[in-house]
Amino acid sequence: MKIFTAAQIRACDAYTIHASNISSVELMERAALKSLEWLSSNFPKDTLFVILCGPGNNGGDGLAITRMLNHIGYGAKAFLLKFSEKLSADCQTNLDRLRRMNPELVQILQPDSFITDIPGHIVILDAILGTGLSRPTQGWVATFIEHINQLPSRKIAIDIPSGLPSDGIPAKDAAVVRASDTLSFQFYKRSFLHHETGPYVGNVHILDIGLHPVFIESTHTLYHITDQHEIKNIFRPRSPFSNKGTYGHALLIGGSFGKMGSITLSSKAAMRAGAGLVTALVPHCGYEIIQTAIPEVMCKTSGDTEIAAITEWDNYKAIGIGPGMGTKPLSAKAFVEFVGECKQPIVIDADALNLLAKYPDLMASLPAGSVLTPHPKEFTRLFGENADSMLQLEQARAQAMRYNIYIVLKGHHTVIITPDGECWYNITGNAGMAKGGSGDVLTGIITGLLAQGYDSRDAAILGVYLHGLAGDIAAANFSQEAMLASDIVECLGKAFMRIGE
Repeated sequence: MKIFTAAQIRACDAYTIHASNISSVELMERAALKSLEWLSSNFPKDTLFVILCGPGNNGGDGLAITRMLNHIGYGAKAFLLKFSEKLSADCQTNLDRLRRMNPELVQILQPDSFITDIPGHIVILDAILGTGLSRPTQGWVATFIEHINQLPSRKIAIDIPSGLPSDGIPAKDAAVVRASDTLSFQFYKRSFLHHETGPYVGNVHILDIGLHPVFIESTHTLYHITDQHEIKNIFRPRSPFSNKGTYGHALLIGGSFGKMGSITLSSKAAMRAGAGLVTALVPHCGYEIIQTAIPEVMCKTSGDTEIAAITEWDNYKAIGIGPGMGTKPLSAKAFVEFVGECKQPIVIDADALNLLAKYPDLMASLPAGSVLTPHPKEFTRLFGENADSMLQLEQARAQAMRYNIYIVLKGHHTVIITPDGECWYNITGNAGMAKGGSGDVLTGIITGLLAQGYDSRDAAILGVYLHGLAGDIAAANFSQEAMLASDIVECLGKAFMRIGE
């Protein structure tokens, strides 16, 4: 699924109106009807709604929804904030329609007016400001939004929470409606997908309002959502005429005294991800652990309590390095020498990322197509601070293009950044995965997919999706609180079955 800017969405609306030979107010009716369908599916008929509307097209959506709710038997009243003397044409049309239905169903709020008597059981729909927002809210509107946020009522944003920009992160002190749910028309907005905006957007529900597919398919964007359609295009079912050699041999490098769990998880995840063979290169202190914990995985050793050397790595189809490896001088020397000599893509995680940050000149030596999997703090160690997560993502784009690598920037919506600057936001996964070992599992999955012949792009996109989906299955089975990283590994089978359906 493509992610468009606010300007591209406006152009898509205009194209749809022209190509479908409909009016803009008819398109607004579509959006309102889809909102009505969601609301009527989620709230009983005795629910009471207050709809807060602005003078623009988002307010027009709210006025149309008010009319439709009343038409099917809900109790709903609109309040139109008059912070502009002029209404948009479609907002005016829907105001007139609502007044013709019943003039008591809408009340005009003059500047510096507030609503103070909304009981907690009444649901508030936010249609004050839409995607056309070009600057932070100020004055009465900002104060009004802050007042609404203090009310105990459930708040649902129509298309976008008022005060939230579509294409950026708001200032920390910005007045933005804090919605429990956002009913977004046709597309995700980029601002929905970053951790700073989570308290504003709540749960996002994409409503298909029938925007024209020709525009959507032909319009270029660098930003995408990883959806089931993309995953089905990437996923390769196994051939019945195959053997373990068909699916490659993966090498996982890591572990040190007291940190053998990480490489154990990675190695098992590589097997569960479908690699034909997996070898773990660990210090001697981890030999019995690997052989006992994962009998399916072969084991090589180097050093006593930490990796001392990395040799004979060119016999493997895919290599992942870093989990539990540590950054002591012996391991650091082995890593530096390995990166300087290796010519095939490497999956680099955990302590290997910290060593890259310690030896930044190594970045230029990374094999093309390598996959780095930093969480935000690891990324900061590598490339420096950023003011917000969207700027961090833009820096990741620049670094991926500069070094011809893939960066998997981990978070609630992990983003896969490609060397040509594309960004794929992943929407599987949950907060239960915020536990030690989850990242090690991801390293193993991506390495296991590379071993099977997936290229770096597909291995990263599919690997992150599978990782999150297995995490969702684990959370459903064990709860977010109780699930473990090892549960993600064990649920990979069900994740594969789901995408193969």
